[in-house]
Amino acid sequence: MANYYYSKNPDVKHQERDWNFELLGNQLKFITDNGVFSKNTVDFGTRVLLNALEKNNELINKSKILDVGCGYGPIGLAIAKKYPQAHVDMVDVNELALELAKKNANINEINNVSIYSSDVFDNITSNDYQMIISNPPIRAGKKVVHAILNDAFDHLAEDGLLTIVIQKKQGAASAKKKMETVYGNCQLIARDKGYQILQSKKKNEI
Repeated sequence: MANYYYSKNPDVKHQERDWNFELLGNQLKFITDNGVFSKNTVDFGTRVLLNALEKNNELINKSKILDVGCGYGPIGLAIAKKYPQAHVDMVDVNELALELAKKNANINEINNVSIYSSDVFDNITSNDYQMIISNPPIRAGKKVVHAILNDAFDHLAEDGLLTIVIQKKQGAASAKKKMETVYGNCQLIARDKGYQILQSKKKNEI
């Protein structure tokens, strides 16, 4: 288990690589390594999620955003690069991934981010995010995934949005039911090749 991408300190033989990938219209350079999720390319689920988020572009541009389980940074950095007036907090439990995310922020000259360690929401004190975004670590298990969905509520501002990507075969129906229970609503805003983008809005009156 020590070398899983959702471990705090993956026990891996280091093999850094770098490559370029276009996200949200910007060419980004990524440095990755063994012990992080999707080390060879930006995973398809992340691409579907980012494309779906462009529908909220007016909201995103001046928002305070949280990327939970940021890995080496493709979601948070792509958003921060595209929307320079937004601020993105990026958290992960994986110290190696966080180190890479910081390197990737630097090499892409992205300054409107804060990158730090947090096991789900353990180290997050803010409760005024307009958006919380996650490509949750499915392999970490349903308990972890549902903790992200449940606990995001307490960190969202009124009318804030939780947006996740999840595969139909890896628990999308269960996640949707959980989000409907916690938020009183859940929309399927996009789907592609079995990946679903689910979004809930926080409404305190519920």
